Amino acid sequence: MAAISHSTTTTTTTTDDIFVTTNPTVAEKAHKHQAICNGTVQTSNGLAQAPNGPLTYTNPLPLKDRVAIVTGGSGGIGSAISVHLATLGARVIVSYLGDPTPADAVVFSINSLSLPLSPPRAIKVETDVSDEAQVKALFDKAQQAFGPQIHILVTTAGIQDPTYPHIINSSVNQWERVFNVNAKGTFMCCREAARRLVKGGGGRIITMSSSTVGSIREGYGAYAATKAAIEVMTRVMAKELKGTGITANAVAPGPIATAMFYEGKTEEKVKAASELSPMGRLGEPRDVAPMVGFLAGDAAEWINGQVIRINGGYV
Repeated sequence: MAAISHSTTTTTTTTDDIFVTTNPTVAEKAHKHQAICNGTVQTSNGLAQAPNGPLTYTNPLPLKDRVAIVTGGSGGIGSAISVHLATLGARVIVSYLGDPTPADAVVFSINSLSLPLSPPRAIKVETDVSDEAQVKALFDKAQQAFGPQIHILVTTAGIQDPTYPHIINSSVNQWERVFNVNAKGTFMCCREAARRLVKGGGGRIITMSSSTVGSIREGYGAYAATKAAIEVMTRVMAKELKGTGITANAVAPGPIATAMFYEGKTEEKVKAASELSPMGRLGEPRDVAPMVGFLAGDAAEWINGQVIRINGGYV
C-alpha cells in the first residue's frame, strides 16, 4: 500500500520473511542496524522481531563480560541484583560493609553459576559508601580485578532508622546518619561512575529510590527525603551526562521482604503493608532484580532520566 505526500512517496510491504521499504533512507538505516536471521529481524541490542510479531530476547547473555559494581550487593535487594546481573553475563563487584559472610555467599553463588564464561565472575569489596576515599578505592579495585572498563553502577546501599522517628522527634545525628549513607553515598558513587564508566555506549547508572517518596508514610521523614534527593540527582545526572552514552535511571521499590524492612516492625505493621498492595503481598527482591537487569542492558538505551516504581500498585 502506498502512502503519498506532496514531496515523497513511500511504499511499505510485509513479506513472509522480511520487512521491506522502498524509501532508501529507511532502507539504509534498516540494513545498518538490523540483520536478517532465521526469518527474523535481528537488532543490535540482542532483540529479535518476527515478521508481524513481538520483540523477544535472543541473546542469553546480554551483559556478557560487562563489569558491574553493586553497592550494598550482599543485602536483601542487592544480593538478588548481584546474582541476576551475573546470570546475564556480567562480572560483578559485590560491595558490602561489616560482616563479610553474606558477601562471601553471594560471590560463591555467582562463581558457581554454570555459564560459558571465564572465571572468576565476582569479587567482594568492603566499602563505606559515605567515605570518599573508600568509594574511589572501590572503583580502583574493580579495575584491578576486571580491567579498566567499568560499565554498570547499581547503588543499593542504604539504611533506615528502625525506630521510625517522627521528624519532630528526630535528632540531628539520626538525620545525618541516614543522609550520609543514602544521599551522600549515592552522590559519591554516582560522581565516580560519571568519571569512570565507559563512554560511547553501555554505561549505566541505576540508583535506588523508594516508593515512600510517593506514599508519604509517617516515620519515614529522613529516609524518604534521602530517596527524593536521589531521584532528583539521578534525573539531573541524566542530562549532565549528555554525549557520553551513559544513562542514569532510578528504581523505586515499594515494601520488599528484606531484613531492613522487617526490622522494628510489628506483625500488624507488616500485615498492613502487605494489604496496601493490590497484589495482596509484600514485594520480594526477585521482583526488583529483573528491572535493574533490563535497565543495565542495551535494550534500555532509550530509557534515561526516569524513576521506575516497582511496587505492585502500592503507589
